[in-house]
Amino acid sequence: MDEVAIFGEVRSRILTVNDQQVLIDRDVAELYGVETKEVNQAVKNNPDKFPPGYIIALDNAAKAELVKNFDRFDPLKHSSVPPSAFTEKGLYMMATILKSSKATQTTISIIETFAKLRELSKAINQLPDARDKSAQKSLMQKSGEILAEILDENSMETTGDETSIEINLAVMKIKRTIKREKKKN
Repeated sequence: MDEVAIFGEVRSRILTVNDQQVLIDRDVAELYGVETKEVNQAVKNNPDKFPPGYIIALDNAAKAELVKNFDRFDPLKHSSVPPSAFTEKGLYMMATILKSSKATQTTISIIETFAKLRELSKAINQLPDARDKSAQKSLMQKSGEILAEILDENSMETTGDETSIEINLAVMKIKRTIKREKKKN
């Protein structure tokens, strides 16, 4: 899988838990090409690398919500172990433990994805403070460009489904619906 495909795969798996953007341990394992138990074992064997704020332990209610809202988490329904959610910092630490070519490519994609999301958030947060129309226009254009990069259809390589993203701001409303189809080789 090339970097663009990995970027798209990472982007599609980021969730918001407790107002933080995270990846669930199951997704981390899949992205890194290992079993979930290997990810959890790496955390258990390296507790000093995962201080508070690096991993969020999900409770049963959060697990039930994941299963309800995302088909890919259906196998968690019968798991006695609640999943963990890795914050950006936790993912960086995991990258220091898992050493493989795929882990390196995935880590780069994770870093790029989170950086773009931070950049978009910063541009959007600056919009209300922009005093003149020129500054507002510039920030809106920058936000649009970042969104276009994040939502780049050329990097989509998933089975057919549809995703709608809607962002409502005081100065603008952005809605984009994406129909993803598997790329033909």
